[in-house]
Amino acid sequence: MAYKDLQEFIGLLEKKGELVRITHPVSPVLEITEITDRVCKLHGPALLFENVPGYSMPVLMNAFGSYKRMSMALEVEDLNALSEDVANFMEAEAPNTLMKKLKMIPKLSRLASASPRMVQNAPCQEVVYKGDAVDLTRLPVLKCWPQDGGPFITLPLVFTRHPETGVRNVGMYRMQVFDRNTTGMHWHTHKGGAQHYRVAERLGKRLEVAVAIGPDPAMTYAATAPLPDDIDEVVFAGFLRHAPLELVKCLTVDLEVPAHSQIVLEGYVEPFERRVEGPFGDHTGYYSLSDEYPVFHVSCMTHRKKAIYPSTIVGRPPQEDCYMAKATERLFLPLIQKTLPEILDINLPLEGVFHNLAFVSIDKRYPGHAKKVMHALWGLGQMMFCKIICVFDREVNVQDLSHVLWRLGNNVDPRRDIVFVDGPVDALDHASPLPHYGSKMGIDCTRKWPEEGFTRRWPDVIEMDLDVVDRVNKMWHKLGIGRKKVQ
Repeated sequence: MAYKDLQEFIGLLEKKGELVRITHPVSPVLEITEITDRVCKLHGPALLFENVPGYSMPVLMNAFGSYKRMSMALEVEDLNALSEDVANFMEAEAPNTLMKKLKMIPKLSRLASASPRMVQNAPCQEVVYKGDAVDLTRLPVLKCWPQDGGPFITLPLVFTRHPETGVRNVGMYRMQVFDRNTTGMHWHTHKGGAQHYRVAERLGKRLEVAVAIGPDPAMTYAATAPLPDDIDEVVFAGFLRHAPLELVKCLTVDLEVPAHSQIVLEGYVEPFERRVEGPFGDHTGYYSLSDEYPVFHVSCMTHRKKAIYPSTIVGRPPQEDCYMAKATERLFLPLIQKTLPEILDINLPLEGVFHNLAFVSIDKRYPGHAKKVMHALWGLGQMMFCKIICVFDREVNVQDLSHVLWRLGNNVDPRRDIVFVDGPVDALDHASPLPHYGSKMGIDCTRKWPEEGFTRRWPDVIEMDLDVVDRVNKMWHKLGIGRKKVQ
């Protein structure tokens, strides 16, 4: 059963012992961040701050901050269980045989149930402020880190439509609160919202924007997913939750938002208007520097009568956003494999902050195969941002960092096995010499073949005979050492 709203999700978290209510007064200026950061580093629970001085709304933090809670958010026992479903959802192959057509029937049925449903009366519009009554300081927006340029809305779902095609985009872009009714709109140049705005500027038109804060968990995740341009995030959320998302028409702009959101901001972004935004303590663990970004003018603010303000912090990993990224890694692996079937597994480690490191295992089939995989991955969507890709043989468990580093150190000749390329890099990459453009590195950590110019004998990996392992396993409990060794 899909969560109706954030309150239902919070209820389940509490029932499962995954949430702690904090009644002691805690300030949204730095204090909530310090507490949440400590809890994240301890792999601790979700936090509901019920006593935020000066505000009537409680603040929810770290709701997605573990593998278990991320699975609960998407209502699965294991994230891998969803991965094949996601690949089928986005598969473009036309059914050209009777068997394929029969197999498509349940998929089409589920797709039909994923389409959103419009409603007239919505909880997110129970309280309405328009025009001069709009006051963003009513919200307990966090100032997360000491050098931040101000308070930032960190879990906003930003809804826009392409000015020419009308195609909807939903993305998650941080928003610095400047004053009562304006914020920054941190659109990275590679993102869908930024493209909508570029088209609006070319046409000399303002772009209407709606921001939903705190819809159901599946919709929040969908806004972060690296979907192709032709996939609607709202339909994707309906697919994940096995039920259509209810939408309601905004009051002052021609957009629709999730009806069960906690808070909705409606307004517009003018062409060519910029304002300095930042600095901001970012998910890289460093401050992203201040720069000029578009300005969002809020013409209407609505919310539920008993709204909860969900927020998140980013910084040196592990943080809550790491688990959302790992969900993407698991869910989208089968989609990558449809293009690159030789890929067996991929690990985007938390320490790599999504786009700095990728460890990939492949079924190596021919000389130069590892290098082919590197370049192919750099050509796939947001994998273009990956700064370092390390490719390993099939027997390497890329989820085991100890195994990965051992193989990397032993199997690599730097001059022969390292590849450098230039191309687009993430907007938050502060090491690149130019914004948005820099170098990337691929490392071939596979066993080298004679056809690759390796003429020496490649040594065998040290492994014990399996019959000896079995004999020791059987006697282990008699040795008084501890747990039985598991091979």
